[in-house]
Amino acid sequence: MAEILIVDDEAVAIRILQHTLTKNGHTVQSAHSGEEALRLVNHGQFDLMILDVSMPVMDGIELLTALRALPDCAETPIIMLTASSQDDDRVRARKAGANLYLTKPFSSRDMIRTVDTLLGGR
Repeated sequence: MAEILIVDDEAVAIRILQHTLTKNGHTVQSAHSGEEALRLVNHGQFDLMILDVSMPVMDGIELLTALRALPDCAETPIIMLTASSQDDDRVRARKAGANLYLTKPFSSRDMIRTVDTLLGGR
């Protein structure tokens, strides 16, 4: 299946996503900050990334912008995940290159369906 990176400063959110995705055959790595995510990306390639919008120091949209500037990540599907449904964040994420913007809470079934769609059924 796919190699997926989850970036979220909340450990519970990471655990829920990891469980959901690994149960469906994906390999998952996680980072608790944008800086940690950039280090992981520099040491490996991911088929899809899920980024939390609200994180300290470097927020998810800043991370998304940095990732899109990297040749290996320019076309990687990226889902922005947040508890905020504010239109400003949604617009910023779209302009920065997000493929999708989902709000928490999410259903496991919807997350798997979304991931599978972005991965082209891998």
